[in-house]
Amino acid sequence: MSADVGSRAPDFNLLDTDGNEFGLSSLSGKRVVVAFFPAAFSGVCAEELCTFRDALADYSALSAEVVAISIDGRFANGAFKDANNISFPILSDYKQTTINDYDVAWPDFAGMDGYTTARRSVFVIGSDGNIAWKWLSDVPSDLPPFDEVKAQVEAAS
Repeated sequence: MSADVGSRAPDFNLLDTDGNEFGLSSLSGKRVVVAFFPAAFSGVCAEELCTFRDALADYSALSAEVVAISIDGRFANGAFKDANNISFPILSDYKQTTINDYDVAWPDFAGMDGYTTARRSVFVIGSDGNIAWKWLSDVPSDLPPFDEVKAQVEAAS
């Protein structure tokens, strides 16, 4: 499966923090921001998701939804979501299928041999279901270019 700009966004069905299955296909016809993050309760991840939280009205005005994905279990994601008053879905990719489909798996994360997590990355998916833009971090402490994310959402079909 490919997660290149212009290609069809890989579908996923993952558990949300309440244990309900959430699929990308449920947002068909909408613009979507998919933010992959390495770990709940890390400072940079909290800053990233809180920045998306604080801009949610801007994304809604652009008819866009925001979804975050980590490999953490739904309980950790739920506590993280509650602690940070996040209102958009945080999904658990504990089997690591989606991070592999999007080619954002980060093996041996932080020097931990055998521990794979999600590379901090953002995908903008157009209402046509195709990837319109993507950003991949090379350093876990880098935050996405939030103004560019918004501009790309606005430009997406």
